[in-house]
Formats: sequence, structure tokens, C-alpha cells
Amino acid sequence: VLNRDIDAAAADVQAAIARTQRSLPPEMTSPPSYRKVNPADAPILLMSLVSGTVPLTDLDAFAENVISPSLSTIDGVAQVSIFGQQKYAVRIQIDPSALAARGISIDQLQAAIASANSNTPLGVLQNNKQQLTITANTQLTSAAGFSNLIIATKNGHPVRLGEVTRVVDSVQTTTTASWYDGTRAIIMAVQRQPDANTVDVVDKVKAMLPSFQDQMPAAAQIKLLNDRSTSIRQAVDDVQFTLLLTIALVVMVIFVFLRRVTATIIPAVAVPISLIATLGAMFLFGFSIDNISLMGLTLAVGLVVDDAIVMLENIFRHMEEDGLSAFDASLKGAREIGFTIISISISLVAVFIPVLLMGGVIGRIFNEFAVVVTVAILASMFVSLTLTPMLCSRLLSVTKADREAHSAGRHDIVTRAYDWLLSFCLRHTFLIFLVFITTAAASVWVIQVSPKGFFPQEDIGQISVTTMARQDISFDAMAKLQGQVASVFSKSPYVDHVA
Repeated sequence: VLNRDIDAAAADVQAAIARTQRSLPPEMTSPPSYRKVNPADAPILLMSLVSGTVPLTDLDAFAENVISPSLSTIDGVAQVSIFGQQKYAVRIQIDPSALAARGISIDQLQAAIASANSNTPLGVLQNNKQQLTITANTQLTSAAGFSNLIIATKNGHPVRLGEVTRVVDSVQTTTTASWYDGTRAIIMAVQRQPDANTVDVVDKVKAMLPSFQDQMPAAAQIKLLNDRSTSIRQAVDDVQFTLLLTIALVVMVIFVFLRRVTATIIPAVAVPISLIATLGAMFLFGFSIDNISLMGLTLAVGLVVDDAIVMLENIFRHMEEDGLSAFDASLKGAREIGFTIISISISLVAVFIPVLLMGGVIGRIFNEFAVVVTVAILASMFVSLTLTPMLCSRLLSVTKADREAHSAGRHDIVTRAYDWLLSFCLRHTFLIFLVFITTAAASVWVIQVSPKGFFPQEDIGQISVTTMARQDISFDAMAKLQGQVASVFSKSPYVDHVA
């Protein structure tokens, strides 16, 4: 189903609605409707236009006529939506008594307003070759203009619209509003195209904001509400820190045990090359650097280290114990441990094969994760079987003093500790078995009591709250209650802004 074309699926839904139209309850006021939804359509940037003195109608006009068209021209921007719109409109409130006193009906009033405010051609200019239509924008645009509009003539005296109605400057819709920290505001949402890079699009939008701010009145400001690129940047920074920390720890451990700068260089080179190969495969598969792929890379860091360390340690052991040259030790060590590395890598890849074949929404989400980890494991295997032995043959060296020290056992502290621990376990088999059973039972209990979820909780620095009231509540009453809810959050010292 996930591979189904969304347009074809929408056509099937529309046909199904049409077939069941007659079976629907007659009291339904409107037929069923549907719309296509893409999770990638969520806004990548939310911003507000707020001012304590500039009218909302002016802010709305600036957002619709200046900001929205300019942002729509950015490569990667799919749509710019405006919420809490306050489009200017003139409202005419009729006085029935005044109309009746002058003998004017509502239909006559409506016809007079429509006729006087119509936008029709004023004339025609023509010659024997062409004809030009003369047009001019003579429509009324303010309440003052409408008030002076003559709608009828009674007893030789003109009747103006302001005499029989109350004409006020207002907005088209009075039942929608947005607030920013308790102040009425205009909210704008920027959506990206499906294949666009979120960070790149957000950077381009932010680059244009200073020019918009310069064009606005000094009392008006553009405030950023939500920036999805922030969490993406933080995730990338976390992975980069994890990669660098892992490589640094590997280098430190190798240096502590082998005490060779050249030996530490080998895994320090092999690990980044494996990860770079994984990034190249991600590019070929069309994967982007998102939370799923970053999670796969983070897990792969610990996997790509193992193969290089195993190969390096085996080659170094032959040089130190058997007295082989770096070249001969690399050949012998690679032959001995090569099949083992292949077996380990294939077994790790086999773990992720079910994830690759998994269907449904979960399979679609974790397919990218499984591919990234699998490619990283295979790349690490290839590097360990080729690059690591070559680097060992060129960089490793063992002196006579090192061999004598190894023979004397001065460097076998870890080995002696392991021998003692192994002997203890073999002498106390019942105790070790009891510890194993206890650990297994404790693990099962921890799994059962641990909180579970589809995705781990993530702190993005934002909380979304939905409020509901009774169905017959008025807009003004709902707005008042909404303001009370917002004031509760605003009082918290941990809240920066409420919108």
C-alpha cells in the first residue's frame, strides 16, 4: 500500500464516496470530503508579525503582498501559509428604521452599492488597426468613501449610505486570530518541497528576513516561533561529537595497549574511511542525513571499530611473539583472521535482514536505518581485509626490546587478570550459573517495567497544546479562555514565548 501512487489512491477514495452518497444519512449538511496529507508537508519554519501599534490589517497586507511572494520564489519552498489573517474589509451595518423612513428596501440598497462600486471599462479607444479598452480602478477602498456613496434620491435630495447604515473599517473574518505573548499577531508558516533540504531552505528564508524587517514600520517585528532546522543541526552535531569521541577513545585504547603512535594511526584512518564509504552509499541510495540515518551512523560507529582492532591486534601479536616482519605478519594475520571477520560481519548483517524485508509503516521508516548499518558493516569488513593489513605492513614495527619485554611478561597484566578470573569461574560453576540465571531474570523484569514507545522522547524545546470547549461557545468567549491558558504558561520561568 505504501508504494501506491497517492493520486490514484485519491481517485479511488473519491469514487468510493460517490458510490455511497445515497446511503449517507439525510441530515448531513455537507457531503464527505477528503484531502491528501504528506507528513513532509509540516511547516519547517513558523514566524509571527507582531506590533503594539501597527494595525493587523497592515501587517496582514505586508505578509500577503510582500513576504509571501518573495519567499515563494526561494528554491525548495513549496508553500507559504498565513494564519490569523486580518484582511481589510468594509462592514456595512444596516439601520432598518432609517431605511424604512426613506422608503428604501435592503435589495435596493444592495443593488445601489454593487452598481456604484463595480469595476467596469470606462470606454474604448480604437482606430482602423487596433482597439484599446480604457479601465481605471474606481472602486471604493475605505469606510469613509462608502459613507459618502449616494444610494438613492428622495424628494430631490440625495440619500447617502452613511445616513441609513453604519460603515466601519473592519476585516473579512472576525472569527480567527493569532497571538504572540498575549499580543495579536499574524502567523506565517513555510513548507518545503518533498525533495528539498530543510536546513538549506531555512537558511535561505532567514537570509531574507532582515530585508523584510527594514521594509516594515519600526514598531513591527518579525519573530521566529519554530525552526525545524534547529533540531536537525543539533542531531548532526551530536553525531559528529559521537564520531569524534569514539575515534578518540579507540585511538587512546590502542595507544595504551600497543604503545605505538603508528599503531594508533591505523584504526584512526580505517574508521573514518568506513563511515565515508557509508555516506557515499547513502548518496547513491538517495538517503538524506535525517534522524533515522543519523541513528544508524551512531550505531555503526561501534561496529566499524571492531574489525580494524581485531585485525590490528592479530598482526601485532605475530610481530611481537613470532618475530615476523611487518609484511609477513600482515599476510599471516590477515589469512588467519580474515574468515573470522567475514563471519562476524555476515552474522551482524543477518540481524538487519528482517528489518530490510519488513513491510508496513514501520518497515518503511526503518528501512533506511537497516541499509545504513548494513552498508557500514560491509564497508568496515572490506577496509579491515584490505586497507588495515596494508597499513600494518607499512607502519608497524617491533624492536628487540619489545620482544624481550613481552617474553618477560611485563606487559601481560591484563592476560594474567583474565587467567585468574577464568580459573575462578571454572572452580565455582554453580555460583556463576546462579549469577547467569539471576541476570537473565532481572533483564526480563527490566524489559517489562521499562517505558516503551515507537520513537524515543526528544527534547525539541517546544510544547504543543490543544484546547477544546463546548460547541456553542462564542469566538470572543473562546478567545478569552485561550488567553487565560496562555497566561498560565507565560508565568512559568522556563517558558520564553507563547504563541
